Amino acid sequence: MAFKSFLSCLTRTKAKRRQDWARVVMHETCSRYVEDKGPKTLDVFEISGGSFWQKISFKSYQNSTYPDFDICSERLEKQFDLIIADQVFEHLSHPWRAVRNVYQMLKPGGVFLITTPFMIKLHPHPEDHTRWSETGLKNFLEEGGFDTDNIETDSWGNRACVRANLRRWAKLGYFGSLKNEWKFPVTVWAFATKSNTTEQPQVD
Repeated sequence: MAFKSFLSCLTRTKAKRRQDWARVVMHETCSRYVEDKGPKTLDVFEISGGSFWQKISFKSYQNSTYPDFDICSERLEKQFDLIIADQVFEHLSHPWRAVRNVYQMLKPGGVFLITTPFMIKLHPHPEDHTRWSETGLKNFLEEGGFDTDNIETDSWGNRACVRANLRRWAKLGYFGSLKNEWKFPVTVWAFATKSNTTEQPQVD
């Protein structure tokens, strides 16, 4: 079994070896979820998006950049099938305001895909405010208006990846382990679906 694992590491593609170790499983899992939704049927909005999701052929794709658009204080009138915040919400000064704006921008039945770090060093770009465990992220999304039964959470991490990222932003390389040790989550993510009712989230 160990030999098979060794061979699997050696056959990793160059592109995969160059991926951020902390994000490999997260992106693979989230990509499968989106693929199952049928990307070519989805109107998508990404909050402060990088290059990863722009490679997918969606029906439509719109990106925002900060400070031109601040999800904490603004929302678009248009509604979307999928809104993506990939490693963004930890940087927001008022994430509770932001998640309520996201909820309003989703079509009924639309999905909010959110990914966040957990056991990752602070990285202020320009600020770094918040961390959520799986349970914490689910509670946060409930406060934003999502029904608890419509929230799926997941996480990935291991001690080796935690240690490697203390020194630098580690790449997967040949021998980075993808084993999941649930007590050491490096990344946490969720898929939150807006119900088909017209109820509005409570605003404090």
